[in-house]
Formats: sequence, C-alpha cells, structure tokens
Amino acid sequence: MSHSLKRTHFCGNLREENIGESVRINGWVAKSRNLGSLIFADIRDYSGIVQVVFDETIEAEVFERATSIRSEYVVAIEGTVRMRSSINDGIPTGKIEILVNELEILNESDVPPIYIRDDDDVTEMVRLKNRTLDLRKPHMQEIFRMRSQMYKITRDYFYENGFVEIETPILSKPTPEGARDYLVPSRVQPGAFYALPQSPQLMKQLLMVSGFDRYIQITKCFRDEDLRFNRQPEFTQIDMELSFVDEEDVMSINENYLKKLFKEIKGIELETPFQRMTYKEAMDRYGVDKPDTRFEMELQDVSEIVKEADFKVFQDAIANGGSVRCIVVKGGAEFFSRKKIDKLEAFVKDYGAKGLAWAKVNEGEIQSPIKKFIEDSIFDSIIQSTEAEVGDLILFVADKNATVFAALGNLRNHIASEMGLIDKEKINALWIIEFPLFEFDEEENRYVAKHHPFTAPMKEDVDLLESDPENCRARAYDIVINGDEMGGGSIRIHKREDQEKMFQALGFSQEEAQEKFGFLLEAFRYGAPPHGGLAFGLDRLCMLLTGEENMRQVIAFPKTQSATDLLTGAPVHLSPKQLEEVHIKTLEEE
Repeated sequence: MSHSLKRTHFCGNLREENIGESVRINGWVAKSRNLGSLIFADIRDYSGIVQVVFDETIEAEVFERATSIRSEYVVAIEGTVRMRSSINDGIPTGKIEILVNELEILNESDVPPIYIRDDDDVTEMVRLKNRTLDLRKPHMQEIFRMRSQMYKITRDYFYENGFVEIETPILSKPTPEGARDYLVPSRVQPGAFYALPQSPQLMKQLLMVSGFDRYIQITKCFRDEDLRFNRQPEFTQIDMELSFVDEEDVMSINENYLKKLFKEIKGIELETPFQRMTYKEAMDRYGVDKPDTRFEMELQDVSEIVKEADFKVFQDAIANGGSVRCIVVKGGAEFFSRKKIDKLEAFVKDYGAKGLAWAKVNEGEIQSPIKKFIEDSIFDSIIQSTEAEVGDLILFVADKNATVFAALGNLRNHIASEMGLIDKEKINALWIIEFPLFEFDEEENRYVAKHHPFTAPMKEDVDLLESDPENCRARAYDIVINGDEMGGGSIRIHKREDQEKMFQALGFSQEEAQEKFGFLLEAFRYGAPPHGGLAFGLDRLCMLLTGEENMRQVIAFPKTQSATDLLTGAPVHLSPKQLEEVHIKTLEEE
C-alpha cells in the first residue's frame, strides 16, 4: 500500500483548538488496548503522544486492521479531533483524542527487546546494544533535540561575533599532546601512519598565522585513553582561536557565550564576570583545580599546629616537605559511624594516601584513635583554628602536598555527595587562572607541559623557563562549572624563538622539535600574530544542561568503558586481505 496519509499535524502538537478538525498523523504505536467494540491506541512521534480511538462506526475493514496493530508498528492515521471523555493531565494532548476513520500500517514490528518508555530499568549494556530503540524514548529525544539547539545557539553567537567556521583535517600527523593517538595506516605509503586529531590545536594556530583573526569549529576529537563516566574516545569540542587578544578578551567572549546558552536553554541568568581563582588558591582551598564551590568544607592546613605532636605520621610528612591538612565535616560525628569512616579511608587510599586520621568533636571531649599521640592543647588549637563545633568530624591526611590535595579534594566532593550537601539547582561558574606551565612526570623523570607545549608563560615568569621551571606560571585558564572542567585554553606562544625555548625546556632536541613540529616553527617565521583560544567540551556542557551524570546519555552512539560500540560491534578484527592492503601484520601472524 502506498503511503497516502501524509501527516498534517505532529502527534504532540494537537490541542483543544483542533477539536472538530480532520487531521492526519504518522508515528509509532506506543500501546494499544482492544476492548471489543472499541480499540484505543497511543500514537507517538518525536513531538509527543496522542490517543486515537477506533469504534464500530468506521469501515469494518479499517476496524479489522486496527485489531492487528501492536507496539512499535509504524502507522498513518486520519480522523477527527474530539474531546476526551476521561482527561489525562499527565500529557499535553490529554484533553483530546482522534476518532479514526482511516488507518494505514506502514510497517510492522517484532516485539522490541526493550520497552520504549522512560521508566524502563533495563541495564545500560542492553540499552546500548539496542541503541536505535533506546533513542526512541521521549527523554532521549529531548536530550538530542536540546543538543541540536546548543549547536544552533553556539553557531549564531560566534558568527555574530565575527568568527568564521573552518574545518580542520581528521587525518593528521601524530603530535605529542598528552594522550595516545588513534593511528590510521596509509595504503599508498606503506609503513606510514596518520593520526586522528586529539584536538585541532596546531591547525587553528596556523589559521591565525593565515590571518583569519577569529576561528570557530564544532569538531570531533579522538584520544586513546582510559575511559570514565565523563570521558569518551571520540568527543566533540567547541573549538576557537582569536588573534590580537589577551586572557581577558578570551574569557569575556566566552562568559557571554555561556550566559546566552544558559539563558536560552534553561532560562538561567548567569552573573558575569565569573569569579577568578588562581590555581594555587584552588589547590589550597579545595585540593583540586576544578573546585565545586556550591558547598563549604574547605581544606585547612594544620601543619604548624601539629608539628610538635608526638605522632610519627604527621612528623614525617612535614619533615619530607609535605603537610598535614584537614576538612571539617559539619554534623559528621553522628553521620559517619566507625564503619563508614573505614570506607572513607579506603577511598583516600585510591588517591595515594597512606591513611586517614579522624577526630569527632563530642560534648566535652574529643574521640579519636590518634588522641594518645596528640596533647589536648594541640587538639584545642586545631578546633580553634578550624572553627570545628560539637557534632563535627575532622578528617586529616598527612603526606606530600600533591597526595594530600588529591585525597582530601576528592574526599570533600565524595562526602558532599553522600550527605546531600550540594544544591543541584545552583550553577557556580569560575575561571581557574595562573596554572603551572610545567608539571613533573615521575615516570618519565622530566617536566612535561601542564596543558600543552604551545602555552605561553606569564610575562613576569619568562626568565624562569630555564632556571626554575617548577615556579613558571602559564597564561592558561580553565572554565569550571559545578566542579567539572567545561573548557580550557591559553594565550599561545607566537614567536619561533620562544617556541624553540619551550621545546628545549620540555627535553626535545632540536632535531625532535623539527621532526614533530617543524611545520609550526616554519609558519612562525612569517609574522605570526599574538593569539589565544579555548575549547569547550560540548558533551560535558550537554551533560550539565540536561542534568545527566553519564556522558554516554548525551552521545547518540557512544562507546562503553572498554571503548566498544555495542550496537555495531566495533572494533573488529580485519581479514588478512584487508590487513595486507595496508601493509600490516598482526602479532598473531608473526
């Protein structure tokens, strides 16, 4: 049967004002109920659901056809809109229904392996294997329509602000940017490989040298790294670069972008300018460089107070250049039993801490396993310094600073989540600035770039590049919202000699620098403008705007934690012929 009943209306858009109209709708059968002389069905398309009714006033052939429809059949229906006798306030179309006079079954459906409804509690593995059906659910449809809206708002905003959208290569050259590259063998050049870009970083810098002034791209990036709930091997960036700018220029244009995005999608007014916080302040107060400022419980350094205590763990940490720091958990004395505290100790050990000391402030006494090593007067000073009160729990970590920050910073977030201290309606945005330019990689026993090798040092720290790299600060900035890094960028090095010095500081020989980045150094010989940029993680922004806690929810066809696509079965083993064409032998063949 040809499809003659082309729609005049979408299912979810019909209302009381359509009563009396003859309409045609197309969609899927969400459910049907056969009551003998009456058949009710809910028909669904992307816009929503509407109830249709078949009764014995219609042609016998049409009624007979209606008895055969099942869930997920694809149908076309013609009928008259009328008032419903039993109103359903749970859906926008709940006051009306369609009395059917014609039905076409456009396609039948087997019994689906998952329910097409939002309250289906099937496992994520089953959902991803049946992703095509999972995406039919109303909630999933909402997510991806909102994501599409994000694309439009983004492009409109940046186009209005003088940006030009330019695509950069997907088949590119491997360059060390922090994660492993995905490699693509070349058939026409045996033994040679392309890399999928971890970001368009170098390409967008070259576009600035080309004089485009303001570049924007919504682009795919690829990183072969261990996956988490908010990390995928392929992800989407809102990527930009601007010429003749400083940090304030880049931050201002992006604050206004976020202001527009949150206003148009969520109706939320973000206050600008956002708070600025140095990396050092963020680490000292929160232990992490992406602090969640929606709740208190800041880290406090008690090293000076406890250095005289006869407690070897504390003494050793301080003697080795580390510190003793704590967080005060308000009302934590009652909330955390000894068993729960043991779980907190196991938690901090995941971040390298050797243990977790604790003290409960009870009426008239301190309850703590380390009380025998620490005098009452020292505990009194701790309580005074930290402003701990009766009913509070004090948690201590003593180690080198990096370990203390990682353990207590993540513990702080964990406890806030466990105790329900976070106001989910709040949107706290801030910039973290003045990052270290380098960090020491103990495995490689050398300094590596904290962000990437193209980040400019702060002007007043240029002399430290060779003499004191540890204290050299970067002209870098991260945008953090509700404890998650949403984007980051920097002012770039734009002079060839400065870029060569940076490569030297990172341990690249002149030959290595030329081999890996010669095309950039060559471009810098011909008048590169000062420039800087930023990239947002679009998937993370989408998670924030939809309230989802798993990135796989906001990517149409995501990978699992083992980087597998359950829908298609990728990655797959190739046939010997395919491997031969790209001049590759597998280890199994050798």
